[in-house]
Amino acid sequence: MPSPTIVWLRDDLRIADNPALLAASRRGEPTIALYVLDEESPGVRALGGAARWWLHHSLSSLAERLGEKGVPLVLRRGPASRVVEDVVRESSASAVYWNRRYGAAEREIDAALKSSLREAGLLVESFSASLLHEPWMVRTGGGTHFSVFTPFWRACQALPAPRRPLPEPDDFVGIPPALESDDIAGWALRPSSPDWAGGLRETWTPGEPAAIDRLAQFLTEDVDDYERTRDEPAAGMTSLLSPRLRWGELSPFTVWHSAAGAPGTGKFLAELGWREFAWHTLFHFPDLATRNLRPSFDAFPWPPVDVEQLTAWQQGRTGVPLVDAGMRELWSTGFMHNRVRMVAASFLVKNLLIDWRLGEEWFWDTLVDADEASNPFNWQWVAGSGADAAPYFRVFNPELQAKKFDPQSRYVERWAGDSLLTAPIVDLGTTRKAALAAYERMKRTSADLP
Repeated sequence: MPSPTIVWLRDDLRIADNPALLAASRRGEPTIALYVLDEESPGVRALGGAARWWLHHSLSSLAERLGEKGVPLVLRRGPASRVVEDVVRESSASAVYWNRRYGAAEREIDAALKSSLREAGLLVESFSASLLHEPWMVRTGGGTHFSVFTPFWRACQALPAPRRPLPEPDDFVGIPPALESDDIAGWALRPSSPDWAGGLRETWTPGEPAAIDRLAQFLTEDVDDYERTRDEPAAGMTSLLSPRLRWGELSPFTVWHSAAGAPGTGKFLAELGWREFAWHTLFHFPDLATRNLRPSFDAFPWPPVDVEQLTAWQQGRTGVPLVDAGMRELWSTGFMHNRVRMVAASFLVKNLLIDWRLGEEWFWDTLVDADEASNPFNWQWVAGSGADAAPYFRVFNPELQAKKFDPQSRYVERWAGDSLLTAPIVDLGTTRKAALAAYERMKRTSADLP
């Protein structure tokens, strides 16, 4: 009787360069792919709305591709540990493979499950698939983790080069047992009433094939102008690979080695470095989405939240054209240009004096590329409370940013042309002074700020 190998898929929704899947194919037993929608395990953050939409379509694409190779994708919902053990029992599996995760709750789940399955006599292996370098491998000379990007990235580059991408499995042996699988439609990952995902459907095609196509297009058509135009939101020269990496439709190894040989890709590769830095920071500071990385910011005098101003920011009705354009692009497409993300975040935190955590929660719900490392890391960077953060007194002036990076208002006119005729809900100069005054009050109660 066959003794299948279960490959537990998580944020690695691909066939190429998937170490767990490749190892299973080489084991000589039937393979079962398993995805668990875990919304119950303590500490696991529930997906936002845009992420749920992407997951539906990426899983559907992956199920079709795996099916062509004779590998069923079993969908189950519930606490991951219980579900995996259930599938092991139902299938009489003798091995469980997965690629590593780096959030604290996820690592705890994986460690406990690995221990219990091994005690039950199963072969359990985990693999490196989501980061170029494991977080415990990049250390300062004193053996601690890095808090500043430049020396962190320099240390990464001094390590052996990231491994080459692994091949797609050639074939899988045997016929795995038929197992009950949820109908993905029953997970209700897509919105129904109202259906707000029209812009997402027009903008994106989730799944590994489209991810591979986008990487090739970027490297052949766009990368030459990337460094020069990447800060111009109307230029359309960003890679658009962030959701592909977030969902693991592409591995960072594939992106790295595809780009490393091309001229003029240094700045782009450094963006992969920032992604690494965010995940390494989360590994060492698991409460990144809820606690200030710099404890001194716990004393920041946030005023009571002005709900009307928060809502105006969320809906792109602030009367500040670049901010409004970004927020409307976000709501329509599940994406926002990186330069505009910084401007919109700075406006919320420093002009409206609204806690960065509320902005992080909104982005978590509306971005297709929001992950548990980069999203809070970037918000804390803007707020000044994070690793290698922008100084709090650096307040992005959205009018000057628009003049510099959208001088002809092409981006603003596409997304929020009416905002050019609307008065801002706050005075930028007055609110900047108020933000700096609040920062000074915090400094008087903190000793570790310059």
